[in-house]
Amino acid sequence: MRGRLRGVAAVLVAGALLAGCGLASGSPMTDDVEPGSIGQGKPLEGADLTVTSKEFTEQLILGAIMGIAFQAAGAHVLDRTGIQGSIGAREAVKNGDADAMYEYTGTAWITYQGNSEPIPDPQKQWEAVRDADVKNGLTWLPPAELNNTYALAINQANLKKYGTRTLSDVAALSKKDPKAVTLCVESEFASRQDGLLGMEKAYGMDIPSSNVTTMDTGIIYTQVAKGTCTFGEVFTTDGRIKGMNLTVMEDDKHFFPNYNAAPSINSKTLEKYPAIAQILDPITKKLNNTVAQELNSKVDVEGQDPHLVALEWMVQEGFVKEG
Repeated sequence: MRGRLRGVAAVLVAGALLAGCGLASGSPMTDDVEPGSIGQGKPLEGADLTVTSKEFTEQLILGAIMGIAFQAAGAHVLDRTGIQGSIGAREAVKNGDADAMYEYTGTAWITYQGNSEPIPDPQKQWEAVRDADVKNGLTWLPPAELNNTYALAINQANLKKYGTRTLSDVAALSKKDPKAVTLCVESEFASRQDGLLGMEKAYGMDIPSSNVTTMDTGIIYTQVAKGTCTFGEVFTTDGRIKGMNLTVMEDDKHFFPNYNAAPSINSKTLEKYPAIAQILDPITKKLNNTVAQELNSKVDVEGQDPHLVALEWMVQEGFVKEG
């Protein structure tokens, strides 16, 4: 699930991922930025901070946003974003090889903390993750509205034809006109209890296997846009949703786990530099699915550089000023 390695196998490969994640390297961030609405008085003057992230587009953008914020507040920032998989980046923050990253509550709850049942309420999910990670030397700052979870999406022609807006609507359509509900999904989603199997059970869907086609993530978006499949499995913050003018079905029964992004900070770093919390809080509050789709689209659809996309957004929002 795009950087969300899960379960025992993921934990077993943690060492291997760490060995290959390049934490001995990294390059300084050299953005010429000054405080805007954040970083006033440069409370991080003289601090040496390392920012990390996973390797997919949204994570690269979030890592850059964090690093730019720290620079504006006076810190020297080492860029170690783009670590493959989930475990490597998390372990880096945990053991002090890195100081901070944006992580997802669902990933922490299910993958790292070993729970099988997600908590439906986003705030309670974050609180549970926060409390469980105290013993691991990690502090979770308040979460964003941004929720990078599973969803089904449809193109505009089929939306007009079938009028589905929610997953309950899709379930009703599957009973009324079974041939209408064809799905393009990843093989992992097709076999997961928190994917297709669980969704069908939660919504009372009965979609025949002949109506389900498995394929790679990137192909799903293009096939749904073409109408090859009526519905496709997507990630709710993916830029291709906006870029291909797809509409996401509302998860009206709140089945899918919450994957809200929130800053995960090495606790010792936060004790030394408590201003990190007030620097990141207003930024995190601005991050929602619409913003994420727009920023991700600039990279995945338009081909722009993730760091420059992050910088443009930070300046546009007034968080920082270019020097």
